[in-house]
Amino acid sequence: MLAIGTLARRTGTKVQTIRYYEEIGLMPEPGRSRGGQRRYASGDLDRLAFIRHARQLGFTLEAIRELLGLADNPERSCAEVDAIARRRLHEVEARLARLEALGTELRRMIGECRHDRVADCRVLEVLQDHAECLTDHDRPQA
Repeated sequence: MLAIGTLARRTGTKVQTIRYYEEIGLMPEPGRSRGGQRRYASGDLDRLAFIRHARQLGFTLEAIRELLGLADNPERSCAEVDAIARRRLHEVEARLARLEALGTELRRMIGECRHDRVADCRVLEVLQDHAECLTDHDRPQA
C-alpha cells in the first residue's frame, strides 16, 4: 500500500491534484490506515499514471472519464476509444494548422519590415490593422 506522497512522487502528480481527481471521481476513494491516512494499491498507481499520460496528451477530464469507463469494461469494442482518440487528433491537427498560419503571418510581417523608423514599422502596421493580415487566425475554428 502506498501513501499519497509516494503515489504523487511515483507518478509526478501533485498531492492536491490526486485529491481533486478523487473528488471528481476519476480516482476511486482510497482505503485508509488506522490513522486515517489515504492508502493506495498498485491499481491506483496504474490508474493515476493513465490519467497523467492522457492529460499530457491533452485529453480533457471528460474524455479521460470516458476512456477510464471503457478501460473498466475490457470486453467492449475499442471503437469508442478510437473515436475519442480520433477527436483529440483532429483537435491537435486543427491547432497545428492555426499555428502554422500564425507562423506564416509572422514571417511575412517580419520579412516586410524595412528596419527603418518605428513610425514606418510593418510589424506594427499589421498588428494595428487586422485587414493587413493574410490569415484570419483569430476567428474561432470549428
